[in-house]
Amino acid sequence: MEKEEFRLLVRIGNVDIEGKKRLCYALNKIKGISYSFANAICQVSGIDKFKKVGELTDNEVKKLNDAIANPAKHNIPAWIFNRRKDYEIGSDKHLLAGDLDFTKSNDIRRLKKIGSSASFGKYPSQLIQYCIPRI
Repeated sequence: MEKEEFRLLVRIGNVDIEGKKRLCYALNKIKGISYSFANAICQVSGIDKFKKVGELTDNEVKKLNDAIANPAKHNIPAWIFNRRKDYEIGSDKHLLAGDLDFTKSNDIRRLKKIGSSASFGKYPSQLIQYCIPRI
C-alpha cells in the first residue's frame, strides 16, 4: 500500500488552498464558507476536520467539491446557507466567491432602484432626509 504524497496546494471550490492548513480552517479561506458551513461539509463528507489539506486523497477532494457545490443534496440544513429564499428563484442556495459578489451588487442595485431605505445603509454618502420640526 503506497502512501500518497503531501500536496502543497489543493484546489477546492475553485480556490487554491495551502496544504499545511487543517481542513476546517482552510475551508474558511473560500469566500462564502463560514466555520459552521465548513464543519457541516466535513461531517457530511465523512472527512476528519482536523486533517491537513495536503493529505487529502483525490476521492476526498471530489467529495468536498460535490458537497460545496450541492449542499442541499447532502442534507445540510438550509439555515446554514447564505442565500435563503432567493428573490428571483425563491429557493434556498449557497453562493461562493464571484457569484456571491455579483448577487450582492444586484441586490443593492435593485434596492436602490426601488428607493428602499435598506439601500441607504450600503451607501453612507447618501443621506436620508428627515423632517425636523422647528420649535
